[in-house]
Amino acid sequence: MVCSGYVQKPILTVMLKYSAYLSNCSRMSQNSAVKTPSLLGGMMIVAGTAIGAGMFANPTATAGVWYVGSIVVMAYTWFCMCASGLMIMEANQHYPAGASFNTMVKDLLGPVWNAINGLAFVFVIYILLYAYIFVGGSMLEPFVAQLGFASASAKIAATVFVLAFALCVWWSTKAVDCVSTVLIVAMVITFITSVTGMLNQLSVATLMNALPEGAGSFYLPYVWVALPVCLASFGFHMNVPSLMAYYQNNTHKVRTSVVGGTLIALAIYCLWQTAVQGVLPRHEFGPVIAAGGDVPVLLKALSTHIDIAGLNQVLNAFAFMAIVSSFLGVSLGLFDYAADMFHFKANRTGRLKSAAITFVPPYVACILFPTGFVTVIGYVGLGAAVWTAIIPVLMVVASRRRFAAQTGVYRIGGGKALLWFVFIFGMANIVAQVLTQLGWLPTFKG
Repeated sequence: MVCSGYVQKPILTVMLKYSAYLSNCSRMSQNSAVKTPSLLGGMMIVAGTAIGAGMFANPTATAGVWYVGSIVVMAYTWFCMCASGLMIMEANQHYPAGASFNTMVKDLLGPVWNAINGLAFVFVIYILLYAYIFVGGSMLEPFVAQLGFASASAKIAATVFVLAFALCVWWSTKAVDCVSTVLIVAMVITFITSVTGMLNQLSVATLMNALPEGAGSFYLPYVWVALPVCLASFGFHMNVPSLMAYYQNNTHKVRTSVVGGTLIALAIYCLWQTAVQGVLPRHEFGPVIAAGGDVPVLLKALSTHIDIAGLNQVLNAFAFMAIVSSFLGVSLGLFDYAADMFHFKANRTGRLKSAAITFVPPYVACILFPTGFVTVIGYVGLGAAVWTAIIPVLMVVASRRRFAAQTGVYRIGGGKALLWFVFIFGMANIVAQVLTQLGWLPTFKG
């Protein structure tokens, strides 16, 4: 589906158009003169942006804590990420509709924190692009190898993937929108087909890891490894200012969109988690983990437990389209960011410069330093923890201090306890990722 999703402009466009359509239908039926954006549209924007890399990273990253533990970790992450999104909204209400995230951070926290926020944002986007190039290339690799390039199939496949879809981004935003729309429709169909088929193969004994006493019975030590990946699965926070502009600073509607959209994302993640971990036994995640959570390896492992004809092909098609859709959405966000920052013209030459900044660094890194998908997504969680958990808390503290005299404004409940709860959540994710990379935390190996 949409990926990890931090800057999903094609998806946003589709959702906004759909929302506008619903709103127009409502206006016509009620003979109202005022056109009100639908709440459904807002929830779809949030859900569509959040659902992404976690679809393929979460089952592997949470194999250690297994099913019950994974649901608990995802619910915990959902709560904290939903709360931090509402904190951004609380700070945002004091600014004109359309004020950007960067504008608020700079005004409330100063240029240093704004620079940290910008660096964290760019870091996350580059890491996401790296992950998508790595996975997209690995999924194309068998086809490249069949053409006689077996010795360099991985590098050639990654190159083909980048060139094919970077060309789409360079050509025009309209091209990205058209391709993304087709992909979304196809993804919905293949996702429903895949999940339905996998749930029909589900084993309760597998889901509950019903093994003999002492065989793979430890779960809690592996919680830390799962945290950053789960955090990366609920990224939508850059959309909050857009929603505030969309609903003209109506905090009730934005709150409903954030809560409802993140709950939809949580439900879909839990459904996918049930389907995957109910089919593939815990101890058989070993080869997937050894391969760094590579998506083709996960799909191959699943295929050995799926007896429905054609379902493997459907699952592979869904996975590839999800990667492509996410790649297009995230890369377009960075493409436009680069064009605005460096004031590139909107002609072919200017767009080529933006494309070079967007695609060359992650492509070169992928060729020179290939690594596992889950590992990379963990780095996304490391960077995202800064501007999805820590900075929102600091923004709320600063905004409450500056606008203390204002009455009748929205304040997220929970007081200082909730602020500390979310702040510790963000710090825990950073510490977990750093200690995992240093080899100081236990990792599940299957």
